[in-house]
Amino acid sequence: MHLTQQELTNLSPYQRAWMRFKNNRRGYYSLWLFSAIFIISLGAELISNDKPLIILYEQHYYYPLWNDYPETTFGGDFVSTTDYNDPYIRDKITGEDNWALYPLNNYRYDSINYFAELPNPARPSEQNFLGTDDRGRDVLARLIYGFRLSVLFALALTAIGVVIGIVVGSVQGYFVGKVDLITQRFIEIWSSMPELYLLIIFASIFKPSIGLLIVLLSLFGWIGLSDYVRAEFLRGRNLDYVQAARSLGVSNIGIMFKHLLPNSMIPVLTFLPFRISGAILALTSLDYLGLGVPPSTPSLGELLSQGKENIDAWWLSMTTFSVLVGTLVLLIFIGEALREAFDTRRG
Repeated sequence: MHLTQQELTNLSPYQRAWMRFKNNRRGYYSLWLFSAIFIISLGAELISNDKPLIILYEQHYYYPLWNDYPETTFGGDFVSTTDYNDPYIRDKITGEDNWALYPLNNYRYDSINYFAELPNPARPSEQNFLGTDDRGRDVLARLIYGFRLSVLFALALTAIGVVIGIVVGSVQGYFVGKVDLITQRFIEIWSSMPELYLLIIFASIFKPSIGLLIVLLSLFGWIGLSDYVRAEFLRGRNLDYVQAARSLGVSNIGIMFKHLLPNSMIPVLTFLPFRISGAILALTSLDYLGLGVPPSTPSLGELLSQGKENIDAWWLSMTTFSVLVGTLVLLIFIGEALREAFDTRRG
């Protein structure tokens, strides 16, 4: 789409930035590809699950994703929860006038293939498209669920870090003086604390969980961003429009968040993809070291650790490495495109 000079003049700075971003094909398509993969992973239970989505058995419909049914419901011998991957049960619910709609991958992240023909970890086969890990769990399922967990964790950690960083940086840059001096000394002391040692200490005291990791990493994740916000506020606090707002009686909070903050968001936006990729890498590294999520939780780092322990099982390390590198590359392309889009020296 070609715009006239008058139409370009009427565009806001953010509209011009969006046009520059779209012109960067590598970053633009990376954004769409990453978004599509993430949205698909949000429905992981519909894609990879050890339960059928719908069952029609003896003229009755059953929905195993939302309800647990005993094996006797489908002609089995036990009253325990049905194992829908059991060949006997599969024959029952798919024979004669019965049918079942299975997901594309017939395993959940914690499903164990008790009917595998090869010892674990088993290489890729028709049963397990990317093989199994050393406990018999499907690698493809753990990759899908692990990717979703990693991205959601990174988004939550990034959101918390951005909010704290904006608040601290804006207060420093706007009020300056003693507020800026005391806060800056606090940041210097706080950033010098050994983050990894603190994680090791807290991991030994508390039960590992996603919530604990978010809290601990959020304590340090805002420091880098606050410096950029502080610099933007220092640059803009004495500009004419800020002085005019002060003379009209606008409160400090109003000036900070209605006037200065919208004009200080460029470094925040350009660094978002890099912060997300850093959070994914941090979670993967902690899980690889055994300091992250509980062992039963699907994790890319835990799969990499299994790949290290089972060198011959190449499918463990290669598939996980491919997913991790592909995700980080897409985020880096998006970040580079955002950085170029907000570069005002470009046309």
